[in-house]
Amino acid sequence: MPYEQPTVQSAVVIAMHLVDIADAIDLANVEALWAQQSRPASIRSKLSSTPPKAVTFGVPPVLLRLDEVELSLLGQSYRAYVTVRLYDFGAAAFSVHVPVTSCNWALFSQLVNAVDALLGPSADSPIWAQLLQHVRTVLMPALTRPSPASLHEDYLLGIVHNFDEPIPIASMHERIDLVPLLSGEQRPLSEQARRDLLQQRFSYYADDLVVLTWDRAFIYEPRGDSDVVDILEVANAQLLEMRFYDELLDAELPSMYDMVEVAHHAGNPLAARHFADLARKLYTLVAEVTEITEKVDNALQVTEDVYLARVYTSALDLFRVRHVSAAVDRKLSIIRDTYAALYEEASGKRAELLELAIIVLIVVEIVIAILRR
Repeated sequence: MPYEQPTVQSAVVIAMHLVDIADAIDLANVEALWAQQSRPASIRSKLSSTPPKAVTFGVPPVLLRLDEVELSLLGQSYRAYVTVRLYDFGAAAFSVHVPVTSCNWALFSQLVNAVDALLGPSADSPIWAQLLQHVRTVLMPALTRPSPASLHEDYLLGIVHNFDEPIPIASMHERIDLVPLLSGEQRPLSEQARRDLLQQRFSYYADDLVVLTWDRAFIYEPRGDSDVVDILEVANAQLLEMRFYDELLDAELPSMYDMVEVAHHAGNPLAARHFADLARKLYTLVAEVTEITEKVDNALQVTEDVYLARVYTSALDLFRVRHVSAAVDRKLSIIRDTYAALYEEASGKRAELLELAIIVLIVVEIVIAILRR
């Protein structure tokens, strides 16, 4: 059955680009540095329509408004406004917002795909690099151990606020086809693929809808609330940071094994010190990673809002945040066990050295006694 084409009266397409820019960000310093730039004031983020007791940020991130950018999409020029949200655990979430008015549904889907082609992960757009360079230049004093920002996450949202007529959620699938927007595919998908793509659907009121996929989402929100958008950003930030520390530990484990092997073959009296120094290094690494991952895990605390909790939990599962987090925990456990073994080895080496010293002293006393006779 052909789909009728309702008119999208008010909408926005949001391209998110999240990067890890430092081990930590001093948000109070960010606010002070930004105030010196004669820019719009920074904002400590909070969810707009949810009681603070129900859902809260662990440490409220800082939202900054950047310069607007002009984008060429489908042969037309669109003026987009840009924001960046900075999290204390080192993530920067850039968002390019493209306002859309008075277009039919097919054109809106095409606009979403055009934004992805221009700003998506495969586009390698210079816009993100320029925005990142600007933020780094201004906020460098607030960054603790800046990182090269080689790791990133991208997410795309098509958000409709109003159609030209009310469309009940129960019959929305009869009026609009979400699959081209959510998949980015131009060729028709199989029925199984369509069902899989539309599986993560959520509604709270009779006139709102959220549909999640791995790299895109569609949101119908006539009241203009941004809580779901904020939650999806936090979930992506958590995925980014967990991936960062997963790769960090992947790089550390081989070098750890090499250092342990070297320490085992150190056949000198200072072997105990080698083991102790290596154990301290591993303990420091475990402590730092554990502290940051706890901050990441507690970035958003959902207690009483069941609807947002369902969306947030589904996003974490869909993005495989828990899977990556479990991998980080396993690698931390390996390092903790290695630390314990090294500590015992260092203690054993010290005991051996002490026993050797006692034997040497006994031998010296015997030699002295013989020489006196």
